[in-house]
Amino acid sequence: MLRFALAVFLCAAAVCAVLWYMTAARPPFGEQDRQFEGPGNVAHGKLVFAAGDCASCHATPGQPDRLRLGGGMAIASPFGTFRPPNISPDAVDGIGGWTVTDLANALIGGVSPKRDHYYPAFPYTSFTSIKPDDVKDLYAYLKTLPKVSGRVPPPDPALLFSIRRSVGIWKLLFFRQRSTAARFDGDPLHDRGAYLVETISHCAECHSTRNAFGAIKPGTRFAGGIDPQGTGFVPNITQDRLRGWTENDIARMLKTGETPNHGRVGSSMSDVVTNTAMLPDSDRQAIARYIKGLPPIATPRP
Repeated sequence: MLRFALAVFLCAAAVCAVLWYMTAARPPFGEQDRQFEGPGNVAHGKLVFAAGDCASCHATPGQPDRLRLGGGMAIASPFGTFRPPNISPDAVDGIGGWTVTDLANALIGGVSPKRDHYYPAFPYTSFTSIKPDDVKDLYAYLKTLPKVSGRVPPPDPALLFSIRRSVGIWKLLFFRQRSTAARFDGDPLHDRGAYLVETISHCAECHSTRNAFGAIKPGTRFAGGIDPQGTGFVPNITQDRLRGWTENDIARMLKTGETPNHGRVGSSMSDVVTNTAMLPDSDRQAIARYIKGLPPIATPRP
């Protein structure tokens, strides 16, 4: 009996050790990674910043300047309350001490400079397929923005994620580094739209339904449903709902916020339009081309 108990204990210890190893936060890039060498293009980084809708989450709430990236906006969800961090160039409270590789590890691997997992409220699940040059350019642009002092309160996760290491288990189940759900067809405009929609602009993060663990249900991608905060409803943007919209209708909405039926987008989408209005016409047209090509999927019932 004693031998059996010892064997069970040793097996359990071995399983725990393997799980502990597999759930470690490992940054995908080292500081000597040459693909991030050289200066970034600030002007292009500004476009990456706009396409990524970064200001909508990271701008300091309660003030009008969308480039003061002190973070702190509370984002409530069924998985806890999360607050986007300070990503201003402040060396103490922001990311002023980060290298471009630190930014790449955050966006692509969901790993902090301290080698902690980021909670997937930060959409690295989409950003993970970002191009290295876009990381460099975004980094260069972020360095030009105002420094903002003040560190945001820590996240208040639900019990499921109360131990940060548990995010490593979530990643094993639902995260594939450097992968993308984009569908490319060889058309340069369509494929540019695929990259923007699926990676930089991370549209599926809001316009999809999530499972009990907070991961997107693949069969509901872009089909809308309850929003990630659980407080509203995000529309279906597949051809199930946008069948009557033309590519020009979608591109115009992304520039002006106006819909074909003479309405206007509201809620968080109005913030998105503030950013997409800054993009060149070609990028809005590319996004429209890709969205118009999404196959129809019925909106899941709550």
